[in-house]
Amino acid sequence: MPPQTTHVPAAVETVPGAGIDADAAWRVWQARDARFDGRLFVGVTSTGVYCRPVCRVRLPRRANCRFFDSAVRAEHAGFRPCLRCRPELAPGLSLVDSSSSLAQAAAAMLDEAVYAGEAVTLPTIAERLGVTDRHLRRIFQGEHGVSPVDYLTTRRLLLAKQLLSDTEQPITQVALASGFASLRRFNAAFAERYRLSPSRLRRDRGESAAPPAAALRVRLGLRPPYDHEALLGFIARRAMRGIEAVDGDGYRRSLRVTHAGRELAGWLHARIDLERSELLVSLAPTLAPALGLISARLRQAFDLDVEPPSIDAALAALPLAVRPGLRLPGSLDGFETAVRVVLGQQVTVAAARTLAQRLVERFGTPIATPWADITHLFPSAQAIAQADPAAIGTLGIVRQRVRALQAIAAGVADGSLALHRAAPLEATLDALRALPGVGEWTAQVIAMRALSWPDAWPSSDIGLMNALGTRDKRALDTLAEPLRPWRSYAVMRLWHHLETGT
Repeated sequence: MPPQTTHVPAAVETVPGAGIDADAAWRVWQARDARFDGRLFVGVTSTGVYCRPVCRVRLPRRANCRFFDSAVRAEHAGFRPCLRCRPELAPGLSLVDSSSSLAQAAAAMLDEAVYAGEAVTLPTIAERLGVTDRHLRRIFQGEHGVSPVDYLTTRRLLLAKQLLSDTEQPITQVALASGFASLRRFNAAFAERYRLSPSRLRRDRGESAAPPAAALRVRLGLRPPYDHEALLGFIARRAMRGIEAVDGDGYRRSLRVTHAGRELAGWLHARIDLERSELLVSLAPTLAPALGLISARLRQAFDLDVEPPSIDAALAALPLAVRPGLRLPGSLDGFETAVRVVLGQQVTVAAARTLAQRLVERFGTPIATPWADITHLFPSAQAIAQADPAAIGTLGIVRQRVRALQAIAAGVADGSLALHRAAPLEATLDALRALPGVGEWTAQVIAMRALSWPDAWPSSDIGLMNALGTRDKRALDTLAEPLRPWRSYAVMRLWHHLETGT
């Protein structure tokens, strides 16, 4: 964007609590090192703009640069986001990257509320986490450097900026979709923080202009290295006919989401661009109101936010060659993932896929997409919960698994069971274990895939036993100790070896 002279409040070279070495951060920006994308942001005092370290603008004077560990801190210091590198597209942080899991869990819940179009209050989040409102505010401020209210405002504004840049939604709808109670408050917050109006951003977006209504297009940053072959191979071997397909370095599927209490349905195509370190996504226009939510789900499904070196170092303890940039396949639909995990109990991958496809053919909803082989939406939780158990049993699904499927479906349908990244881990695991037909293996794998828990360890898994050469669960647990807190990635590495021999 053109340089603009503006006053920026003073910011220290090293952000308190962030541990950023200013000289090292400057070298990262000089190298445009994508490994630090999302972990480092650079504020330029001469323009009042903050950028990602991968931004291709001409480097400013070193003396004009201030360095931050998050977009929230940069905006709190008075900087506004660059319109070229678009900080809202940067990778985020995985759940174990924060020194305070409590503060990180609260941030994840705030993000989920923003993206899902839900009203949220800090006392509600504190109650879910089992702490007092006051204690949560103190921990949050200490960890993130801003108050929960400031954090929430920043996330809403960044979501609004993404919607303004990537869609043609009316500005009033953008305001509501971003969680603002009124257009007046939205305009005031946008002008105060970014020093321009939403309508001007639309006029000035240039190369970021939204495409024709045939599809929405968004870009999501990722950190290299990225083992896309392992991730897409895992998906391809489990792909359900009629719902999803892998084509080369891309993935396409149908999708149903609930946003602001309203169900939306459509399709998407996601392609991994390693050269640009981005996930390039096309979506049906019908999904536009939930663009923020779907972007967050895509980050989870393609594991865009993790730091590969930490995982690679931990996996060196396995008796297998390390695959740099290994990712944990997450979930676009937590209920769908849970159903597929239940159907995978004590059967092969191929058998589980066959059962899932039968479920789709019997209870799925037809949908029109650009592809002849993507024809249905996965059955909704309501449809499975209300189905005749005998009708599900005719598909070859044994009675115990039918009970498990319907118990999970009932919990998701009535809202008592949340299956997404922001769901409280221990409470969700306890809720799953209490359901009929859901044992420890099932709960661990659901947490690993639907909640993106990086430290799941389904020690009774036959594949893990075969790969590590023992049927002794205690021995397996002992072998897994050095892999904490990345045991889920160890599971994926061992499964990949068993399925491909590499």
